[in-house]
Amino acid sequence: MPQAPARRGNAGPPGAQFIDRVVLHVQAGNGGHGCASVHREKFKPLGGPDGGNGGRGGDVILEVDPNAASLLDYHHRPSRKATGGKQGQGSHKNGANGTDLVLPVPNGTVVKTRDGEVLADLVGSGTRFVIAKGGHGGLGNAALASARRKAPGFALLGEPGDELDVVLELKTVADVALVGFPSAGKSSLIAALSAAKPKIADYPFTTLTPNLGVVSAGEVVYTVADVPGLIEGASQGRGLGLQFLRHIERASTLVHVVDCATLEPGRDPLSDFEVIEAELAAYDALGDEPLSDRLRLVVLNKVDVPDARDLAELVRPEFEKRGLKVFEVSAATHEGLRELSFAMAEMVAAHRAAQPVEEPTRLVIRPAPVGGADFEVRAMPDGAYLVTGEKPVRWLRQTDFSNDEAVGYLADRLARLGVEERLAAAGAEPGATVYIGSEDESIVFDWEPEVLAGSENVLGRRGTDLRLEGR
Repeated sequence: MPQAPARRGNAGPPGAQFIDRVVLHVQAGNGGHGCASVHREKFKPLGGPDGGNGGRGGDVILEVDPNAASLLDYHHRPSRKATGGKQGQGSHKNGANGTDLVLPVPNGTVVKTRDGEVLADLVGSGTRFVIAKGGHGGLGNAALASARRKAPGFALLGEPGDELDVVLELKTVADVALVGFPSAGKSSLIAALSAAKPKIADYPFTTLTPNLGVVSAGEVVYTVADVPGLIEGASQGRGLGLQFLRHIERASTLVHVVDCATLEPGRDPLSDFEVIEAELAAYDALGDEPLSDRLRLVVLNKVDVPDARDLAELVRPEFEKRGLKVFEVSAATHEGLRELSFAMAEMVAAHRAAQPVEEPTRLVIRPAPVGGADFEVRAMPDGAYLVTGEKPVRWLRQTDFSNDEAVGYLADRLARLGVEERLAAAGAEPGATVYIGSEDESIVFDWEPEVLAGSENVLGRRGTDLRLEGR
């Protein structure tokens, strides 16, 4: 029974400009401040605290969008910011949360730090990754009320959202990758196999950006990628270099497209093949994934030219001695393309069948520990003391230092955490300089243990703290 003819498909329209690597600056929204308010109505002048909490800042989220073709938009606008949360209000009204900023990225986008650490590999339509978390909203005075502190005259400030730089790299999601010298006929081949419409001309380096086409051979549907041509010395920066080879890292099959009709002196199909193999081997030391273990095919192209057909018949046994499947084709006349398309489909299907069955992705939540004295006290060379840790830094950001009662509340929190005892154990004397934060950014205090941190029964009127008077 004859096989069904190969059908064509298109991976999508090419963009006007292809950008596959950008540095993106993202900033999540800040949390809204809490509200310090006291309920007032007729005959109830002091109805108790009723300040609401501030809203949460918006997150910055990367989401795979099938309609996104490149990172061009982030090349032109490399800075993105989510909205912040609103401040709380009286009558127990909490502030509105900030709106999350969802940034669409192409399928196959890899998220890295500037140092090269991979944060996420986004594959599959709809896949999401929170790249920057919004800041928590500050608590209002209604939430801060306690048996001893019945009517707090302060509220907590909202926390700032995450702010960082990330590197976005696009790696094309393709099953088959075409590699070869410039003008070997890779673009013509992908145009003949699929409905992709790459630029085709009779001069080197016509292809400046990767092209992607979809091919259907029988019941197997697979994608074919065409990257700009390689030349000898590409690993040292000649030609277009190896900058586009990241787009074939996901391919299971590499197809060497060899030009049998070239008129350049010193070139022949075997030497071209060895040069490209040497450049692929050089990429193994530079890329994230090695290419040496991929399945390979050899396509002897342009056999519609009489001399090229004779040369193809001459070198074919040499490739077959190396255990490679060889196909003589012509992208111009479509000779041999049917056999080639089904051979590539067979190799893609075999690779897919050999892969383990993927289980549904399980969302694993690993919250940071919140219990215990998660801070350190370290003596500095100048006689001061540095207090570092997530909790003390967070509490500093939440404190309104223009309000003495808020400063006293911070002292109480630090005392309950054990900072006072650790400073004394480290040898700190009254009046010693204490830095809380980091060596680069911190807030300076003069340690006065006789202030009686934790003594919430000597607060004074709202907004003041008797322990801080005269200091």
